[in-house]
Parts: sequence; structure tokens; C-alpha cells
Amino acid sequence: MSASTRSRRIWETCMFSLLRLAACINIAALLCVCAFLVWNGLPAISWEFLTEAPRKAMTQGGILPCITGTMLLAVGSLAVSFPLGVASAVYLHEYAGKSRLAGYIRLGVNNLAGVPSIVFGLFGMSFFVITCGFGISLLSGILTLAVLTLPVIIGTAEEALRQVPATYREASLALGATQSQTIAQVVLPAALPGMLTGAILGLARASGETAVIMFTAAVFYTKTGGHSLFSPVMALPNHIYVLATSGTEIAMTMPLQYGTALVLLCLVISMNAIAIIVRDRMQRSRKA
Repeated sequence: MSASTRSRRIWETCMFSLLRLAACINIAALLCVCAFLVWNGLPAISWEFLTEAPRKAMTQGGILPCITGTMLLAVGSLAVSFPLGVASAVYLHEYAGKSRLAGYIRLGVNNLAGVPSIVFGLFGMSFFVITCGFGISLLSGILTLAVLTLPVIIGTAEEALRQVPATYREASLALGATQSQTIAQVVLPAALPGMLTGAILGLARASGETAVIMFTAAVFYTKTGGHSLFSPVMALPNHIYVLATSGTEIAMTMPLQYGTALVLLCLVISMNAIAIIVRDRMQRSRKA
């Protein structure tokens, strides 16, 4: 073995060791957070906690309206952002290509992906809440969260389209299909499992956002939240913030804070797991 080959192998071993160490650190941090929440939040979990509304200045009762509001916000935002994101990705990759306009659009999408969520919250408050007249409502929260998750979905959807072999398109066009038929019947079905990865990331981010919904959708307490698109809702992230900062009995609500955080973690994991199962089944059915 030559000296240069030995040097490359040593360098490769060191780099892989660093990557494994970084992965272990991330996994250990995640496990510590989960263990901390389970240890402190599990005593607060009960049937009453999961099925009743808060009462007595948030010191008793449950978080059912918060769970319902969080699911409505997350699923509603995904229902808006996923079709728009896929349509934008199809335009950028299949029609615009490497044009100057497409370059400007990609630059804007990449910049939006790095904008802090508080900026999206202020945008949603000024545009959807005030300008459009939707007020503090479920609809305002859904639309603002859709804008927040749109850059992630566009990026992953376009990457999924890049992974579709060009031979698929060429074979479809050679058989007489139009470009639109090729995209709808060949390209999109092949790229859809990869696109669902972006949907999963967007769903996870929308479920845990606080700064966005506190300006557009969430309120301290409501009994009728979620019954209408134009009514405000309670949400788990905002509920944790309220209990930790604005409650009249912060010490008494400490177990409820940890319990709510644990429920939020379980809810996000459950929604992600369902989306991953659906994606994997679609991949297996496509290969079959």
C-alpha cells in the first residue's frame, strides 16, 4: 500500500469517526430531552388531562382544546402549502429550467427558508389578520403557517423531481404523451414519495411553532375554538408559553407545563410517523 493511499484511508477514518461522534451527540441530546419531559410530564398525564378543557386559571382541567387546535393548524397549513409547493416545484424544474426568472425565484425561496418565524408571524398579523380582515382566527394561522412551510416543501419537491430519471420523461414523450401528461402521469407519481419528505418536515415545524400563531390564531382561552375558520383557537405551543410566562399561578402549573410539552412531543412524533408510513407504503407499491 502506497503512502498516499494510507494517508487517504487514515483521513477517511478520521472523518467518519467525527461524523459518528456528531450523530451520537445529537442522538444523546434528543434522548436527554425526551427523558426529561417524560420524567417531569408523565405524572400530569391522565384521562382528564387529555379530554377536558382548562379551568380555574389554568391550574386544573386538561388540554383537549389545545390538542384540537394544534392538529387543525398543522393539517390545515399542510393542506394549503403542499399543493402550492408541488405546483411551484413543477414549474421551476419542468418548465422554467435554468432561466434567469427561475434563478431569482429559487434565490427568494432559499432566503425565505432562513427567515425567523417571528417575521412570518408579524407578516401574518399585518396581512391576513388586519389587511384581509380575517382577525385572530384559525384561517389566519393556517395561511401564515402555510407561508412558513412553503419554502421547505418547494425545495424538497424540486429535489424529488430531479431524482426522477430523464429516461422516464423521454419514454413517455416517445409514446406520444404531451409534456403535461408526462408530468401528471409519470413524473409526479415517481417523485411523490420524495415530496412527502418535505411534507413531513413542514408538518413537524407547523406543529411546534409559537411565534407565528400567537399573533394570528392562538388565544389564552376559548371554549369554541376550531368550530369555525374565523374563530380563534388554543394551541399546545402557545399554551406552554402562557403557562410559563403569563399565568397567575406559575408554580402550580409547572406539572401542567411539562405534561403539555410531553403531549406536544408525542403528537408531533405521531403525525410524523403516520406520514412516514404512508410514504413508505407508496414507495413499496411503486416498486412493486
